[in-house]
Amino acid sequence: MAYNLSASPSTSLSHETHLFCNSLSPPNLHQLRTHKNLFFPLKIHPSNPNLSVSSRVSLQELPAANTVSQNSGTPIEEKPISKSTAWVNPKSPRASKLRQKSHDYRHASLVKLAESLDSCTPVEEDVSSVLNILGDGVLEQDAVIVLNGMSNTETAPLVLDYFRKRLKVKREVVLYNVTMKVFRKCKDLTGAENLFGKMLEKGIKPDNVTFSTLISCARQCSLPEKAVEWFEKMPSFGCEADKVTCSVMVDAYGRVGNVELALSLYDRARSEKWRLDAVTFSTLIRIYGSLGNFDGCLNLYEEMKALGVRPNASVYNSLLDGMGRAKRPWQAKNIYRDMVKNGVEPTWGTYAALLRAYARARYGEDALAVYKEMKEKKLELSVVLYNTLLSTCADVGLADEAVEIFEDMKSSGTCMPDSWTFASLITIYSCSGKVEEAEAMLDEMVGSGFEPNLFVLTSLIQCYGKSGRTDDVVRTFDRMLELNIVPDDRFFGCLLNVITQAPIEDLGKLTSCIERANPKLGYVVQLLVNGDEKKAEGEILKKEAGELFGSISVDVKKAYCNCLIDLCVNLNQLGRACELLELGLVLEIYTDIMSKTPTQWSLHLKSLSLGAALTALHIWMNDLSRAIENGEELPSLLGINTGHGKHKFSEKGLAGVFEDHLKELNAPFHEAPDKIGWFLTTKVAATSWLESRRLTDVAA
Repeated sequence: MAYNLSASPSTSLSHETHLFCNSLSPPNLHQLRTHKNLFFPLKIHPSNPNLSVSSRVSLQELPAANTVSQNSGTPIEEKPISKSTAWVNPKSPRASKLRQKSHDYRHASLVKLAESLDSCTPVEEDVSSVLNILGDGVLEQDAVIVLNGMSNTETAPLVLDYFRKRLKVKREVVLYNVTMKVFRKCKDLTGAENLFGKMLEKGIKPDNVTFSTLISCARQCSLPEKAVEWFEKMPSFGCEADKVTCSVMVDAYGRVGNVELALSLYDRARSEKWRLDAVTFSTLIRIYGSLGNFDGCLNLYEEMKALGVRPNASVYNSLLDGMGRAKRPWQAKNIYRDMVKNGVEPTWGTYAALLRAYARARYGEDALAVYKEMKEKKLELSVVLYNTLLSTCADVGLADEAVEIFEDMKSSGTCMPDSWTFASLITIYSCSGKVEEAEAMLDEMVGSGFEPNLFVLTSLIQCYGKSGRTDDVVRTFDRMLELNIVPDDRFFGCLLNVITQAPIEDLGKLTSCIERANPKLGYVVQLLVNGDEKKAEGEILKKEAGELFGSISVDVKKAYCNCLIDLCVNLNQLGRACELLELGLVLEIYTDIMSKTPTQWSLHLKSLSLGAALTALHIWMNDLSRAIENGEELPSLLGINTGHGKHKFSEKGLAGVFEDHLKELNAPFHEAPDKIGWFLTTKVAATSWLESRRLTDVAA
């Protein structure tokens, strides 16, 4: 072994120095000579640091000696050197003895002993035979090292008993705590709880470490309710949780649904500057997402980065899920980019959350891109994810892509189509008017053991209605009643939509279906189809339609009103259509259709059906004419906003149809090149056109 040996600057150095380096004991200092031009102290550095021995094992202090200078011959008094270290040949018996006395050697030996205990039979005799090698000089520290190195929950309690019998320790709770950590290491909460019970039986009082170990064990076992249980027991044993334990409980309370307490602890953590880990931030982000505080999710993400906490996959997945709930697909896309940029490997949960986020916002192409990436990485999709994709395809009209996904699902070998899978395919075919394909998918659905549900029958009725097959609509309606399926508001909304597309000679058949299942709606339809026009335009229509709208759910009111107005327009009953639209405005079924600013008056038609939009245009033009007659000044600009989207299963949206209608009216509105879906005109052009219409009406 090598040691540093310091000498006085006056100590001489000779050419025999290399002999000293290879000797077990140094030569007499008077044999060493120093060159007259060398004035540095002698330091012989170790050639192998791994062979060093503690300075406590040192050479005896050498006696001072007088030496004579090579130049002058004057005796130089040598100062005694202090105790230091020396190099010892690692192959010598002495080195082996010194090594066995070192702390590192003993620690390594105890760790190996722990490994032997892990593999031995969990009986007292075998455990004792392994531990007897320690002899009678075993220390409490030795017991802690052995237990801490173990990972066998069957032998650890026997080892604990062995040491308890042979050691007189001041705090037995220390040995119990380190034994309990063995159970935590093995994620054995039941064993840890049993050990806690034995502590109490022996009168040993648990401390903070005991409870923090139990709490962290429960957390590792994904049992947050147990973590809460042990945390709330602490005060009864006179223990107060430290910052680390409290920070863990933010996550635990969040997971058990105690949002109020989780957020309270989080506020305390912020004020007292506790250290929170990524798992806790992930839970907090999920809490904020469930509460609808989506900006709070993003703020937490920025806060954890500012605190130097590196986001893990769980954090990113919680963020993606929150942005999906918020229908913010653009933010989900940015978060995913951050995740990849920061070197965090996306998990199956990442892709699932990303796909759901895109699906909720109807980002069809992006959802398909995630699907393709999952296939490239050999990640299996669940039935729910397949159905989510198919539902998205149905929403945005991606029929061919849906068929490919459906075939992939059937050939995956891991999941088979369920009733919702078939329902999505039938919906896609139905919206496209592909009757044969929809019927074939229905047959496959029944052949797979699934009865058609209300959703499927609603789609079929829509399909038959688009194709003008009224008799099949009636047949499907009868089948629904035979299956004892109770129709809902959406089903009747679909029937209303079919009526708006049916020829006049078939209206009686469809009206009869509605009357059989929904007399209130049937009566309103009868008023429009067969009733006296003058009677229907009066108070009866308003009364009956108002009662109808009051009896249905909010999310279908606009669809009902749109269909009823469309029916009036198809029957050339513009007066009835105006009555229904005005009723919709009064009941706030339609809001913000018309807007006024000092520089522009606008008509907003984005949420209206074609018939309702034409009716709204008629009412708006009459309002403009009355404004001019009353001497009111029109603004410099007038606009009609139809929206820029196309129907998902149609090549022409409302803007395209409306453009043709405005040309028929010879209206001076022209599509704005920089504002898609907007038709604009000036005050002068609008006034001139409205005046010409008034004169035409007077002449007529």
